[in-house]
Amino acid sequence: MLTGQESLLRLIGKRRRCLPNRHNLLSTPTPNSLNLDVNDSGNLISPTGDNIRSPETPPTYPGNSDDLSVSRKNKKKRRLTQTTLLQWSGSKQSQHSPLIHPPKQQQSILEFDDDSSSEEISKTVALDEANGDEAIQTFIVGRKFSDVQDLEAGEKICLLRHPENIKDPNAIKVLSSDSGLSEILGYLPKDVSQCLSPLIDQYDLKFEGTINSVPKNSSEAVSVKVVCRKMTSDGWKESESAGGDFKLMWEKVLQVVEHQMLFPPKTTRYQLNFNVLVQEVLRSCSHLFTADEKAFLESFTSLSEDSQRLFIRLYTRKGPWFRLSNISYPEVSDSLQALKDLTVKGFMTSVENANDLNYQTMKEIIELLNVTELRDILSVNKVFSRGSRKRDLINSLCSYYNDGTRINVGTMILERTGLCAKISSTSESLIWRVERLFFLNGEQDLSSFVLLDLGIIKYPIYKCIDSEQIFSDRTKLLAYEEVFYLSILLKQKKHVCLYSISKLQLQAIEVAQLMDESLDCEDSGTVLKCIMIAETRISSSSSSESALFNCFTAPWVYSKMVLLGVSFLENQKRHVENKPSPLLLTCSDDSVDTLVSGFRYNQAVYLLRRLLSCFSCDGRRGYWTVRLSTDLEHMGRPNESLSVAEQGLLDPWVRAGSRIALQRRILRLAKPPRRWKTPTFPNLVDNKIPEVTIQGRSLNCEVGMKNRFYGEDGEQCGVEQLALQYYNGEGGGWQGMHTESSIWLTIFGLLMWDILFSDVPGVFQTRFQTAPLDLETESFYQTRKETIEAQLEKVASGMAEEILIISYETHRGTACRGVAWERFSLEELRAAVACVGGKCVASLCRYLAQDYRSWCSGMPDLLLWRFKENGYEGEAKLVEVKSEKDRLSEQQRAWLLLLMDSGFNVEICKVRPACV
Repeated sequence: MLTGQESLLRLIGKRRRCLPNRHNLLSTPTPNSLNLDVNDSGNLISPTGDNIRSPETPPTYPGNSDDLSVSRKNKKKRRLTQTTLLQWSGSKQSQHSPLIHPPKQQQSILEFDDDSSSEEISKTVALDEANGDEAIQTFIVGRKFSDVQDLEAGEKICLLRHPENIKDPNAIKVLSSDSGLSEILGYLPKDVSQCLSPLIDQYDLKFEGTINSVPKNSSEAVSVKVVCRKMTSDGWKESESAGGDFKLMWEKVLQVVEHQMLFPPKTTRYQLNFNVLVQEVLRSCSHLFTADEKAFLESFTSLSEDSQRLFIRLYTRKGPWFRLSNISYPEVSDSLQALKDLTVKGFMTSVENANDLNYQTMKEIIELLNVTELRDILSVNKVFSRGSRKRDLINSLCSYYNDGTRINVGTMILERTGLCAKISSTSESLIWRVERLFFLNGEQDLSSFVLLDLGIIKYPIYKCIDSEQIFSDRTKLLAYEEVFYLSILLKQKKHVCLYSISKLQLQAIEVAQLMDESLDCEDSGTVLKCIMIAETRISSSSSSESALFNCFTAPWVYSKMVLLGVSFLENQKRHVENKPSPLLLTCSDDSVDTLVSGFRYNQAVYLLRRLLSCFSCDGRRGYWTVRLSTDLEHMGRPNESLSVAEQGLLDPWVRAGSRIALQRRILRLAKPPRRWKTPTFPNLVDNKIPEVTIQGRSLNCEVGMKNRFYGEDGEQCGVEQLALQYYNGEGGGWQGMHTESSIWLTIFGLLMWDILFSDVPGVFQTRFQTAPLDLETESFYQTRKETIEAQLEKVASGMAEEILIISYETHRGTACRGVAWERFSLEELRAAVACVGGKCVASLCRYLAQDYRSWCSGMPDLLLWRFKENGYEGEAKLVEVKSEKDRLSEQQRAWLLLLMDSGFNVEICKVRPACV
């Protein structure tokens, strides 16, 4: 996988089915500052107009796309299936479910601000004017547990606590008053009984009521009105005199009821989740939508239950097209009518007539046919297919469709598929935007609700304190999501040529997805088009954005694409077409190699310089600088390479492994006559990392493959397991594990838990975060410096183990960035902290707090520890394991040097195959 590709995938998340600007994006002329182009074979054409092919690379012919095979050959495509979200019919709900804890506010429906007033929720409170009793509207659920099938409107009911209920100790039964309290009609909804049962238990309140209406289906929820009677003249006053607790508990009941009236129990869980998502975004981000967009989204709740459920089901499936004959869900009673309603409202589009088919639609719908149906159509039309696979049959049918027989073929296709439908581009674009605004990333979607409801993931408790909006207005959102296509000034000799400015709305994320898809299908031309578009859209203005929200800007998205473009160009084995240049005919073989090498890295160097000039305050500057210096050296320009490395060391944003890499490059390049005085870097010269060499029986020593050895027990193992066996035996009787950075990030998360999730404005925007937004920025440490240093002082003074135990037992299983609950037991974590020592642990945590982004990876492979005879004191050692042909990365070297400075005992263990 190319460098930067994984990061781009996380940014894109779930791919959109349709990219409405694809045609404009690919057809509109783009200023080509890189002077890059490709021919029909996918070869890059040189900027001089001559075509050069690298001598060591064989020519490429149409259909051969080896240049991109390195990027996606082993990558599995991501799929979203309906089973990940919707095949769940339970009612289990986490204590901190987002259905109760909406984003943008810490207080749930069951938790209020102190200044909450009954006036705010008065619309759900009915005051019985006759006697002053308090009344609420709710439902009877669990009708399957009742033997009474026939109910009547106006029938009298009463409530009875059922603490012996196995599934829910807060359960409240609904009894029929007319039958002498002997018949159970059902139960109150779980959310209501959870708030109402403490009132009944603590204040001995009595509730009566009546049935409002009876549904047609006897198993559906029944609407009721429940009244709390004043049993004695002073009963209610006594309850109110209990203080704010009673008032608060009653207001909790009222707010739960209000929420329940918006989403009745008949609403399916995924339907409820979807409506919460849309309504919360409309509430908190209404300024980012036009009036038409808001009206469209709000109209979703006016759809029938069947229509809502069908839309959500299909939206979460891959698509884009679906056959109505294959749509069957038990909770959707009439799929055809639901589809018609969705089509009328504009949420879906359908095709049932061949006249409505165009070529692109036909290519998508034809994917719904199976092999038998494809063969049948080809046989009827006497079309020969060159292969028997489904893809071959589809290609043959598409070719025949283009030959002028569209109506006939289209009719045959629709005769077999029947009515076909897909999510409309309007609804998909808006819901896609709603999801990104709700989760603030591309990795999470509606399935996150289900994971939380099922208890598979538990998110931390924190307050979402509003500060500035991530997108203060629609313009800034469009700058991130939609950017205007502006041309740049091109200087041609002494003329200034201005491209015509067109107001094409091109999405930054959409361009990123297009680039991702092009890498998938190995389309070099489109990849280069995306690189050129991204390069023209990064600007120096991006550095003025807030560090906290910088990742939500369009230039930041484009910078990821440009970095991926750098990797793409660096990995190209040929950058020019296989056609000799007149210049090459007069050059020696060595000159040809040098010229080709220059073309290979020239465009990558240009892109790296653009990134460094446009993003002056960015943690990625270190990597960009190292790549720029390296590429310049590959181009035969060592003086420039050395200058770039020297300037990089003056950059405060160049840190960790990148800084070590530049220092090592300077030591290698700064020799006379380039530099008469050789620089000295104490961390590289004075700190010699201890090394030990061990031998093992090698199973394979092939280049590019992970080495395997026979362990002491005769079983196959990797170099890390072999090293653990050595250290456990003759290496000193150490206990240990292969952890790399994982155990230290876990320890950091547990020791700093309260600080990570402390009340800081703006860092928590949704209920689905596992870390504050500023964790990887400078502001994390600066904003919390006093509390961080106070905590680290406790850790250094010997309280680390105590803090670790309390945090582990309190938050066990709760999702937190870096914390790997499943990998380490409490005993292992305690041993690590106890043997390493408080001062070393505090020093390591300080580095992570100050610069989490730079130091969250690259730590030594092994953590070893051993206790002394008294069983209380211990020592630890961190070991980086390398096979014979492997070497330290600069990040690993930086960590080892840093750990040595912090007092850690570190070592490099080199594993060498035993001589046969």
